[in-house]
Amino acid sequence: QVQLVESGGGLVQPGGSLRLSCVASGDIFSLNGMGWYRQAPGKRREHVARFTSRGDPFYRDSVKGRFTISRENANNTVYLQMTRLELEDTAVYYCNYYREPEGDYWGEGTLVTVSP
Repeated sequence: QVQLVESGGGLVQPGGSLRLSCVASGDIFSLNGMGWYRQAPGKRREHVARFTSRGDPFYRDSVKGRFTISRENANNTVYLQMTRLELEDTAVYYCNYYREPEGDYWGEGTLVTVSP
């Protein structure tokens, strides 16, 4: 089993920045496969950024150049640095870890609100 705990959400003005953190614990040996999803009110959960199974970062198009995913292996932590935030970035952000054969593990989520 793997446990994921997010932090760092909050209220920010358009154009501002936030950094989300996700700490993984339990039966985890690699941060490959970890990433971030988000779900805005009334919308489906969508991928934001992740490390592939080979450890390469992968982003959705709308956040490329604004968001950066990074990792700290020693502390089993993955970060999402978000800059130039837009109103459309408002959502609950979830940490995700995918591993075969179990599938997806999810955190509880952290709310990011972008508002003037």
